[in-house]
Amino acid sequence: MSKSYEIQGIIHSIGITTEYGSSGFTKREFSILLNDSDENPDYPNHVLFELIKDKCLLMDTRKKGDEIKVVFNIGGRLWQADGKPERCFNALRAWKIEKLGSASNVPEPIECADEGDLPF
Repeated sequence: MSKSYEIQGIIHSIGITTEYGSSGFTKREFSILLNDSDENPDYPNHVLFELIKDKCLLMDTRKKGDEIKVVFNIGGRLWQADGKPERCFNALRAWKIEKLGSASNVPEPIECADEGDLPF
């Protein structure tokens, strides 16, 4: 089992779920803009993630602009075409997404009057 990592950012784009082959394998990509305090705003850092199989559903309740925390694993594989140099492909495979900053979506509390202010 590979090590898990986590990162925070703002959703920049959400792709559609795409099915590959006859086996029903599905994949969905999304990108985030990193918003950590260590990030240099003059050089925005966008990162692409992928979701596979049942994890594609994780983005159904998200939208562009949401601030999220992504938990992911790093994967990679080698590939070589006939007569071509070997290439290495990397993937950031997300498996958990948490919405952050949800306090702004919580309704303001209703203030109650003092008992002395009640008309009865």
